[in-house]
Amino acid sequence: MNIKNYQAGTYKQQYQYKSFSPVKINETLTWDDPQINTMLEDATRALGEVNAFTMIVPNVDIFIRMHIAKEANTSSKIEGTKTEMDEVLISKEQINPEKRDDWQEVQNYIRAMNTALDELDKLPLSSRLLKNIHAILLDSVRGESKQPGSFRVSQNWIGGASLKTAYFIPPHHDEVSDLMSDLEKYLHNDSIYVPHLVKIAIAHYQFETIHPFLDGNGRIGRLMITLYLVSNGLLKKPSLYLSDYIEKNKDYYYDSLTRVRTQNDLSGWIKFFLEAVIETARSGAKTFEDILSLKHTMDALTQTFGKKAHNASKLVEYLYQQPIVSVANVSKILEVSKPTANTLVKEFEEKGILQEVTGYERNKLFIFKQYLDIYSKS
Repeated sequence: MNIKNYQAGTYKQQYQYKSFSPVKINETLTWDDPQINTMLEDATRALGEVNAFTMIVPNVDIFIRMHIAKEANTSSKIEGTKTEMDEVLISKEQINPEKRDDWQEVQNYIRAMNTALDELDKLPLSSRLLKNIHAILLDSVRGESKQPGSFRVSQNWIGGASLKTAYFIPPHHDEVSDLMSDLEKYLHNDSIYVPHLVKIAIAHYQFETIHPFLDGNGRIGRLMITLYLVSNGLLKKPSLYLSDYIEKNKDYYYDSLTRVRTQNDLSGWIKFFLEAVIETARSGAKTFEDILSLKHTMDALTQTFGKKAHNASKLVEYLYQQPIVSVANVSKILEVSKPTANTLVKEFEEKGILQEVTGYERNKLFIFKQYLDIYSKS
């Protein structure tokens, strides 16, 4: 079917409200719009550049961990959390009590993504996998009463204080299992000749429209994008996440989804999605370029530590994974005494590698600001 003939779905009368029932998507869609073809080519090229960096950056998995931490924080921020990147990287005990729920939600997201990536080796991207990570996402946080790990069995809505004032009402819960089954078949249907980037764009729209969970749909839907790209080989490493672009263009994102439902404008949504991939991939490539440059600088700098060069190099490698540390952390990681660790940390301060951020006399924390800044501006 040609996209210009696409009909997004119908409104169904329920008790005192109408829910939107999306059309099933498990079929091949075609288009005549040359702009989609051009954007698809640009997006594929940009992904190739990111993949190239993941193959030349030494120990790239260390830096992927920071990508995941940033994605977890940004994706959670879209849903209303207020945790900053530096707070994500410290322990729960070091977080102000009033922000610990937000901190926990971000940590759950990190755990959900890492679990999903591990499970992809033995479990396909499926409703089962999405339920598994949904259970982790809502573990011991404010959404734990909203059926973690299960599709909803009641009506939900988006925006507004009730069904009467809702901005959008997804399909009735009786339709969820059937619609998600169709979505899962679509993701794995090799007889559908649609480029992967267009396919996951359509799948993301469909998932957000079905809204199968009572809570966490936005985060799971964004996770699904990266999982699909990894499982289908478009990403060599889980190095691309769209949440930052979506957060910066939130109104346009929601408007593009809405226009599909109200005006059948699927091509407009696909263009938004491809633009998000292009911009995010370019930003990701720049991040890796900056990491390589910083790593070159740090490798040279650690050699100026003389007899301490080995420990200095080991500490820098740790800082790439955990860029906020205490002297106690350093002592444990390097397996040296606290006075020795303290001396090394002071030298790192003097050379501008670490900065003390608490102002405390005790329990000081030190930040690898040059490194964190790379992720802040990307």
